[in-house]
Amino acid sequence: MDLRYLLSRARGLAASATPGRRRLLGITGPPGAGKSTLAAHLVAGLAGQAALVPMDGFHLAEAELRRLGRGDRKGAPDTFDPAGYAALLARLRSPEPDTSVYAPAFDRRIEEPVAGSIPVAPHIPLIVTEGNYLLLDSAPWSRVHALLDEVWYVELDGAERIRRLIDRHERFGRPRAEAERFVHASDEANARVVAATRERSDLVIRFTPDEAPSPEGA
Repeated sequence: MDLRYLLSRARGLAASATPGRRRLLGITGPPGAGKSTLAAHLVAGLAGQAALVPMDGFHLAEAELRRLGRGDRKGAPDTFDPAGYAALLARLRSPEPDTSVYAPAFDRRIEEPVAGSIPVAPHIPLIVTEGNYLLLDSAPWSRVHALLDEVWYVELDGAERIRRLIDRHERFGRPRAEAERFVHASDEANARVVAATRERSDLVIRFTPDEAPSPEGA
């Protein structure tokens, strides 16, 4: 997929925004496919006309995951706050004059969400948001899809995607064997959930290993 075409399409979305009505572009796909890297590329290419607000900022905190007994499934749909995510997207969709919105980020170094990390100025016409579950049709996740103007689905060769996932977990501190176990037991279970949503996307982006941007996140 030509990155120049994707940037042009995102620029068209930004240009179609009107006063009081932002455009929201979602980037989804399985873990390790390159969503966050593509989203960051688009925002950088739009040079001040877009802001990146990742879904991962709505991970539940580690302490809450332990309380709920979900710590070994981090990244599954029920380890996020989808209602909070949808509420933020609704707020971003209708900006208030002279009012910045602060979105949470996810810090992989500490494996925790961090509130108030991403400022979104009121003049920004396009929000790019990326995450695994933008197209889930079960409540409350279904509220997310309804708020997005377009959703693009990113896919990558499975073996390459898994290799990148393992490398990423290792880069952020997991021993190699533990990283491999987590990817095959947890990330791949989540990938199957995400793959079932593919047909609801507006655009499917198929990267070959040579075309895919080098990953920083998922």
